[in-house]
Amino acid sequence: MIQTVCVCGAGTMGRGIAQVAARYGFHTVLFDLNREVLEQAKAALQKDLQVLVDRNKLTAAQQHSILDHIRFTNEINDCIADIVIEAIVEKLPAKVALFNQLAEVNHSETIFATNTSSLSVSEIASQVVRPERVAGMHFFNPAPLMKLVEVVATPQTNKATIDAVTALTKQLEKTPVLCKDAPGFIVNHVARPYYLEALYLAEQELSNFGAIDSLLEATGFKMGPFKLMDLIGNDINYAVSCSVYDQLGQPLRLRPSPLQQEKVNSGALGRKTKKGYYEYN
Repeated sequence: MIQTVCVCGAGTMGRGIAQVAARYGFHTVLFDLNREVLEQAKAALQKDLQVLVDRNKLTAAQQHSILDHIRFTNEINDCIADIVIEAIVEKLPAKVALFNQLAEVNHSETIFATNTSSLSVSEIASQVVRPERVAGMHFFNPAPLMKLVEVVATPQTNKATIDAVTALTKQLEKTPVLCKDAPGFIVNHVARPYYLEALYLAEQELSNFGAIDSLLEATGFKMGPFKLMDLIGNDINYAVSCSVYDQLGQPLRLRPSPLQQEKVNSGALGRKTKKGYYEYN
């Protein structure tokens, strides 16, 4: 039974996952090598929780309990838990190195779950000690609000690991969807045309960002593609597009957008940099 959770990477996603775990009573470690990033995560988490309290969606007691359940650390030896969920940079060597380093300080039953949205979980697992304990646990941004979690099994993953990850997902009041390891899994594979066709329309100057977002929201989408890309982060969204494109043999219909590449190159990554397709205060 999982009682302790370690989240590696204190960015928006990692912070959100840690918040969810702590809210449901799990002793949670939030790890990042960068002390400044950790301090920013702590401040942002406190701000987010206060907003929920002000909106009567969280009590002050719950707010304090969540913060009390999270330990912020930049020491790798503090990362001891029943499950480690990594939400670090989307680079396979970095994820493999982290898992192998953590395998040295954790017990043999520790589960290693990757929150990757585009990399091959099987390839990560094949290079990690005890690959049968490696699975995908793909949350969606913002993690405290989004209900779906893709639970990704590789050929090496054993049943006990998948059962444990699925049970944890349910304990967090999320909806687990089991899928096999494949480019983009389910959601990011299906979502590529949503982003890419919108980007194509903008590239051809057939419409603008605001009009495209408004039209799609009017048809029932909760958030238009450009608002959503700014929320996710254009660097992350572009990296996923490139990964899915390459893994599927570079079909023309999934060609990554030069427009989005320009945003990434210029540092206009969306909400986290206060500028993307839109500007933010």
